[in-house]
Amino acid sequence: MSQPALRRLPAVLVVDDELRSQEALRRTLEEDFEVFCASGADEGMAILEREQAAAAIRIVLCDQRMPGTTGVQFLRDVRHRWPDVVRIILSGYTDAEDIISGVNEAGIWQYLLKPWQPEQLLLTLQRAAEVWRLQQENQRLSLDLRTAEPVLKKRVESKQDKAKSRFGLDGLIRAPGSPLEAVCALVRRVAPYDLAVMITGESGTGKEMIARAIHYESRRADRPFITENCGALPDSLLESELFGYKRGAFTGAVEDRVGLFQQADGGTLFLDEIGETSPAFQVKLLRALQEGEFRPLGSTRPVTVDVRVIAATNRDLEEDVRTGRFREDLYYRLATIPLHVPPLRERPMDLPLLARRLLETTARALDKPVDGLDGEALAGLAAYRWPGNVRELQNEILRMVALADVPLLGADLLSPRIVDNGGSEVLAGALPSTEGLSGNLRERMEQLELRVIAEAMRRHRGNKSRAARELGLSRVGLRAKLNRYGLEGAEA
Repeated sequence: MSQPALRRLPAVLVVDDELRSQEALRRTLEEDFEVFCASGADEGMAILEREQAAAAIRIVLCDQRMPGTTGVQFLRDVRHRWPDVVRIILSGYTDAEDIISGVNEAGIWQYLLKPWQPEQLLLTLQRAAEVWRLQQENQRLSLDLRTAEPVLKKRVESKQDKAKSRFGLDGLIRAPGSPLEAVCALVRRVAPYDLAVMITGESGTGKEMIARAIHYESRRADRPFITENCGALPDSLLESELFGYKRGAFTGAVEDRVGLFQQADGGTLFLDEIGETSPAFQVKLLRALQEGEFRPLGSTRPVTVDVRVIAATNRDLEEDVRTGRFREDLYYRLATIPLHVPPLRERPMDLPLLARRLLETTARALDKPVDGLDGEALAGLAAYRWPGNVRELQNEILRMVALADVPLLGADLLSPRIVDNGGSEVLAGALPSTEGLSGNLRERMEQLELRVIAEAMRRHRGNKSRAARELGLSRVGLRAKLNRYGLEGAEA
């Protein structure tokens, strides 16, 4: 069996015209280095020419005073031919001009004085060997990065495109004619400009998704999108979260912390539940927004940032302004562009698309094979008013997938509240309620028609022929309406 190659020690060239000094240096270094010795500049240069073919010598340790030349002159020539070699002067003289000349002309890394201490000399050369290694690693990485730059740039651009596709306007699920279309049209118009946006809407309607869409449709899409729920923290913690703090600013501040404003520099900061903040905190936030700078807790220096702020709330902030609960000046600072997200009950045509997307993502997350919802289950979902909006629908889909033992999910998996509150007035033979309908007469009639068709499909367990007879429609006509409203889901 062949013996493994021995690892070669780093090599050092000692140039000194005194043989006793050479031997002393060799004895000190030979356990940690491969030592070459030369008595003068010419001999030293010859050794370098021979050994540097294999890039062997990493360090040159040279005496300053030698016959015919100086150490600085010799190392200047070394620097010119082999710039990676670490150069060290060893001298018994402390001439300031020699030191300055050595640093400026020969790029001397260290200037050591005689008499030297063995431990100190050995430590210095070990550090020099590490400097040489780091230089080589830096050059290799620089070359790798230059080679990989096109690939890395392509990967980054690909990820940015995926993020925009997922979180931009294309990622907002909506059907033709949905009230969300008007919201998206406004987002598309205001996103390119650094205007403050106030997003209002009931809890669970997807206000954060709208904020993300604004960010990814803006010029800041390649910068951070940072979120903070202002209703989840008391004033003191919220201030430290947003503005950061210095070590020792308060009990428990054992290190500096960068606030969310700084983390979002160049990007977008989304402040959810802004209506839950106190008037005292609103003053501090207003000052930061007006001046474009703030002071971290415990700091005397202001920090300037470039951040677009998007705020959201489920409260009626205009009423809060009238009652004095919310500062009027802050409201108008935040609400340059007011934007309202309609509740799910006002966009029933979106529900089948949302249910299908949520079903796909939930099935992947739970690793369960799911084909879809049958007609009765989809009709049951469509007949419910969803007070918790999209978040409630997401939880319902999660529950159904978790409990399912067959690929096609049926109405038997619906929560009792969905079954009990899903259009019971239709089952009782009464006129369907018009509560929650919005828009002009045609739009309200379409929403009412969707509820009636959904109830009929649920009642007849997805049988199109029976539902069509009850509604006085042909089977083809019913199918057309099911396709229009996204309720197609079961064969007769």
